[in-house]
Order: sequence, then structure tokens, then C-alpha cells
Amino acid sequence: MEGDDETSGPMIDDEIYANGVGGDDEKRSRPIISSEQLDVEAYASLYSGRTKIMRLIFIANKSKSNQAMELEALRMAYDEIKKGENTQLFRDVVQMIGGRLGPDYAMDLAWCEMVDRRADQKKEKLENELNAYRTNLIKESIRMGYNDFGDFYYAHGQLGDAFKNYVRTRDYCTTAKHIVHMCMSSILVSIEMSQFAHVSSYVSKAEQSPEALDPVTVAKLRCAAGLAHLEAKKYKLAARKFLETGHELGNHYNEVIAPQDVATYGGLCALASFDRMELKAYILSFLGLFFPLLFLMISCLENKVIDNLNFRNFLELVPEVRELINDFYSSHYASCLDYLGNLKANLLLDIHLHDHLETLYGQIRHKALIQYTHPFVSVDLHMMASAFKTDVSGLEKELEALITDNQVQARIDSHNKILYARHADQRNATFQRVLQTGDEFDRDVKSMLLRVNLIKHEYNLKGSRKS
Repeated sequence: MEGDDETSGPMIDDEIYANGVGGDDEKRSRPIISSEQLDVEAYASLYSGRTKIMRLIFIANKSKSNQAMELEALRMAYDEIKKGENTQLFRDVVQMIGGRLGPDYAMDLAWCEMVDRRADQKKEKLENELNAYRTNLIKESIRMGYNDFGDFYYAHGQLGDAFKNYVRTRDYCTTAKHIVHMCMSSILVSIEMSQFAHVSSYVSKAEQSPEALDPVTVAKLRCAAGLAHLEAKKYKLAARKFLETGHELGNHYNEVIAPQDVATYGGLCALASFDRMELKAYILSFLGLFFPLLFLMISCLENKVIDNLNFRNFLELVPEVRELINDFYSSHYASCLDYLGNLKANLLLDIHLHDHLETLYGQIRHKALIQYTHPFVSVDLHMMASAFKTDVSGLEKELEALITDNQVQARIDSHNKILYARHADQRNATFQRVLQTGDEFDRDVKSMLLRVNLIKHEYNLKGSRKS
């Protein structure tokens, strides 16, 4: 491979090793994560409430080929549902189990009847209380009455009715805190219903609160906005929202998302959508925790550094994502792709990420191919295939697609298996820019002279008023 005149600077990891922090052998020999089966119990412990149940059901639906995992997820979902009041979801899970877990996990009609009877009594009580509040015109009591109805319907799985009642509280909100509470409740239900347009709307309303929001609420809103952008396939915006999430989130939002999810979603979306400068700033801020002197020296050379220091706390929870990001930036593509491959099976069981995984993986791989070829005048396809752990014919097809899409400016010598970059004529391009700048300057000067003469001779045209 031959480097051109504008080769990129040394990689961060190379600079670290040059300073004696580690060595390339140590970097290469670290263990790649194994593609072990997802620990369903440990995974479910990260969440609470309805999302815990729905994630377990999703895992069961996606694990039909693995009966042990499917039944484990259904067993946990069964136990979790019986802690609540959603009898319809309970019936659905029992039907999915189909008697495969024995008599202890069969249909419990007595429990369903008891819960439904208590639900009818509670609903009648809430209706009477709300009617009394509306008669007395007490705004705060009416707000609480609608909010209680929203909680009631949410607990029983009637998400549409829950959303309507939460929204109705808005007319009776008297403080900014009440409006934020209404927005957070509406966001929660909207996420469960997969109505992410509503999520974005209520995130904006909450952020417009005249009072300063507490850090935990801000972090929750960042996560909700990130999920909405992810579902809309706006991966760059999603990455920014997840990267802006503060460490104050902790486990305060596990009814929607776990801190590990923030790291995974944010990391993959950043790899797929950020350009090299943005990714460099992102990695620099993370390295600042471990190598502050090196961070200070490098950041002095950078004009733009994204302040995402909080995100490193999330990355510590998912070291695989942290390592694959470092590998990608350091051009250790084989290791990066190994991490991605080993993570894929478990990520396909994620209720929010599974639909986007193929797209994200494809974009990350394409960016790696583009980044690999960018600094060079010519690239030996055999060496490149070795770096990406693929065969030359497959690599050639991928490069052909990128060249056709105008993402790689190059041509392929299929006989000698060499990729030649197409560099623009810099001398001609410079002359063209100079001529264009001269024409723009000439036009601007003539326009200014014309305006000055019009003002000098008081030749002003007043707009006519419409009757």
C-alpha cells in the first residue's frame, strides 16, 4: 500500500503504546467476548414493571429454536405478571407456555377472577371520587383523579385509556412540576404503545418547562428522545441524545431502559453515523478518564471536542462496546468486527434494537471499508481482505457497491487485485475556486454600488398596502 501526501496522523492507541502504557501484542491478545447464550435472569433483573414482562415475552418469541431459553423467559414472565394486575397478559403468557412448564405454570382462574373483581371495585371507586371532584371544581383533585385513572388502566394493560387519562390531566395542571409529571407519564405509555411521535412531542413539552428540571428527569428525557430517534432511523440524532445522557440516570428509569442499553444504543449509533472527527472527539473524552495527561496533550490539537464525559460511566457497564469502539477508531477492524459478530445474537433479542441491527452493522462495516481505503493511493486487496477477515472476491463486491454509490472514489484492478484511488486534480480545482471567488466578489461589489446609487438619488420604491 502506498500512502498519499495527506496521510492521516497516528492513531490514539498507537500514541498510548508509544508512551509505554501497553503494547500491540497485549492489545491483540486480549480475549474476544464469547458468543455465550444470553443470561435471561440477569438480563431481566435490569428492568422493572411492564417493560420487564414485554422484554421477556419478546425473547421467548425470538427463541423458538432454543426451547430452554424460551421456557425460561416465559417462566419469569409468568411470575412477574402475577405480581401485578394484568389478567389479559397473564392469559396470553399461559397460552404461550401451553402446559410445558407443568401444573405450577398453568391457568390460574381463581387469581384472574379475584384480580378482575378487585379491578371492578377499584374502578367504581375512582369514578365516584372523580365525579365528586368535578362537581366541587377542585382542579388539583380532578388532576389527581385522572392521574389515578391513568395508573389504573396502565396497571391493567389498557394503554390507550391510560394515555387518554394522563393527557386529560394537562387541563388541570397548576404548576410546571405537574406538567412535567404529565409528560413523563405520557412518554412512558407512548413508548409501551410504540407511538414514538407522541414521545418526541411530550419530550419537547417537558423540556420547555419554565422551571429547571432535575438531572434525573433530564437524563430520562434524553433517553426517551434517543429511543424516538432510533425508531425513526435517525441514528446520528439518537447517538447524540444517548451520549448526552447524564450518569444521574442510574437505575431510575429501568421501567423503560437500563444503563447498559444507553451504552449499547449510543455506541452502535455513533459508530454507524459519526464521522471520524466526531468519533475522535468522542474517544478522546473517554480516554480522559484513564490518561488525563495524554488527553490534555491531544485535545490541545483539537478545536472541537464533544463534552460527553458522562457517557464513559455507561460504557464501563458494557466493556465489549467500549472495546469495539476503540478498535474501530484504532483501525483494528478484524477485532472490531469480531466483537460485533459475537454481540449480534444477543442484540437481536433486544426489543428496541433488533429491527435496526442489520442496518447499523451494514453502515459500520461500510464506514470501516471507506476509512481503511481513504489515506492510500493504492491498496492491495489481499492485504485488505486479511485485515477484514474475508475473502478477496467478497471484498471486491463490497467495494464495487461503495464505488457505485460514490462513497469510495477509486477504481479496481480486478486482474492484479489492487484498488487505485481517484484523486482530484488539486491544481485545477484551486484555479476553479479562485475564479469562482473572483466572480462572486465582482457580483457583490456591483450590487453594493447599485444600492449606494439608489440611496444617493433617493430612488426608493415603497410597497403598496393591501386594502
